[in-house]
Amino acid sequence: MRRITWLDPQAAREWFPPLEQALQDPPGLLAAGGDLSSERLLAAYRRGIFPWYSPGQPILWWCPDPRTVLFPADFRRHRSLAKTMRNKDLEISVDRDFEAIIDACAAPRAHSPGTWITPEMRAAYVQLHRLGFAHSIEVRRAGALVGGLYGVRLGGVFFGESMFSRAPDGSKIALAHLAASAPDRGIALIDCQMPSAHLSSLGARTLPRAEFQGLLERWVPQGRSGASGSP
Repeated sequence: MRRITWLDPQAAREWFPPLEQALQDPPGLLAAGGDLSSERLLAAYRRGIFPWYSPGQPILWWCPDPRTVLFPADFRRHRSLAKTMRNKDLEISVDRDFEAIIDACAAPRAHSPGTWITPEMRAAYVQLHRLGFAHSIEVRRAGALVGGLYGVRLGGVFFGESMFSRAPDGSKIALAHLAASAPDRGIALIDCQMPSAHLSSLGARTLPRAEFQGLLERWVPQGRSGASGSP
């Protein structure tokens, strides 16, 4: 039985084991432990690794194979979504209220009463936002927050983390805005991490991990570079 690597919180925060050591069951689990410092999180994202764990578990680090991605030009804006986006009461903003978005993503949902966005996870991404790496898209209708998403941007890649809806198409509108504005903002790829029927219906596809890594090498600065601006 293969074992995953345990990361020492006191050890070098930029080090992760080779991606080839990721497990097949559960798929993509690479390491455990460490911390959620900004330095470690950015080092992880540059390699295509992300944290995901439930309350009570140690921090778990993942890099699945295959990887689900969305090329902005592939986004499918269905007719009903296009109609919704023409609503005059609709307002879309970027980075206006990051904390409200992450809190909405963490709120219990009918199909999933729990959340993986623990208080320490929230604090870590709020700090990334303050440093200029984590961003949010907010969707309001008649002034009320009805949907949105947040993630991390490095270079030409936006690493999506979570999204939510409080009204039909709320999260889809946020993703549609991200995809439509991506070319002007220099975003070539949206990382969706894990596959889902919902994302597939919007144009997401899967890539072999090696191919995904090649895209990261092409579009993500690999040094300690600064933030890349808003999504």
